[in-house]
Amino acid sequence: MDTERKILTVSELTRDIRILIESFFGILWVEGEVSNVRISPSGHLYFILKDKLSQIRCVMFKPQALTMRFALKDGMQVIVMANISVYERDGQYQLYIQSIEPKGKGSLQLAFEQLKERLRKEGLFDQAHKKPIPFLPSAIGIITSAVGAVIRDILHVLEKRFDNFKAIIYPVKVQGEGAKEEIAGAIEYFNETRLVDVIILARGGGSIEELWPFNEEIVARAIFNSQIPIISAIGHQTDYTIADFVSDLRAPTPSRAAELVIPNKQDLILQIESYKRQLRRNLEVLIPAYYQRLDQLTEGLRHNIKDLINQKRRLFESEAIKLESLNPLRILKRGYSVTMKLPEQVIISKAKQLQVGNRLKTMLAEGAFISSVESIEDNKE
Repeated sequence: MDTERKILTVSELTRDIRILIESFFGILWVEGEVSNVRISPSGHLYFILKDKLSQIRCVMFKPQALTMRFALKDGMQVIVMANISVYERDGQYQLYIQSIEPKGKGSLQLAFEQLKERLRKEGLFDQAHKKPIPFLPSAIGIITSAVGAVIRDILHVLEKRFDNFKAIIYPVKVQGEGAKEEIAGAIEYFNETRLVDVIILARGGGSIEELWPFNEEIVARAIFNSQIPIISAIGHQTDYTIADFVSDLRAPTPSRAAELVIPNKQDLILQIESYKRQLRRNLEVLIPAYYQRLDQLTEGLRHNIKDLINQKRRLFESEAIKLESLNPLRILKRGYSVTMKLPEQVIISKAKQLQVGNRLKTMLAEGAFISSVESIEDNKE
């Protein structure tokens, strides 16, 4: 007896298998090792999940992939939440991933370790990049929540240590959506305005999820790029964030950050008084010694001045003798005279300078007389 055959196309068969698999399995949790990780240009994530005996293709579309806090790498042991279906074009079943968790370690902890290692290799934690905290800042910037105990604790400690301090508070969200952008923006604001000399970045304790904005790369790079020194005070003493590693100084608590950012005014006053006493004691020892040294220098100066005066006197006397030897009066004393033509008072050395009737003045060793020319005689005659 002939039976009616139902002939399916390949597409129909594949579709029926897909519907059957999807309706039977629903949402699955699958454990395995990751391999062949690939991100497409469109942002979709493709990889293979395998164990010792089998493997299955996996795809995680861009919207879900963007929610991952850690980087998926070959060799990772993970647990995925997915639904199974058939990719009809290839006739191959695969997992469509909704979320991924690292096996044995939370995704946030793994993301923390991955970012920490990457930034460490880039040098963001190097001591060479740490800026010194100013000893006595003229203004302190505080980036934290506007409400809660943290800001009260910081201000209370600052008031006790230095009652006339200046603080500028930049309130931000310290957890949840948008917190990382606000924190990074606050750091950039203080660097652009230069209103403060140092920044305290603070929040109270919490879970790793609550502290997570301080583990974000945007915050880490804002801290690293800051030209103003930053003290981090995130959580409790045992809490460590990426911000702590990048900051110029880590304080275990917000209150401790307030102690580190400014000295105690009373301690400074006592220290100054101590320096003044020490200075007086040093002066009491030094001044007599300097008096004695001054006497020695004065005596040496007196001798030097006396020697200089004697040297100048001898030089003067030598020059006076030379000048005296050139004195024309000495020549006149030997019987010579000097005759000048009047009224010009030009010294006459030649007869041809004269004319009959010229008036003359003749200077002798003692006194002078006036005469007139009656005749002129030439030596040739």
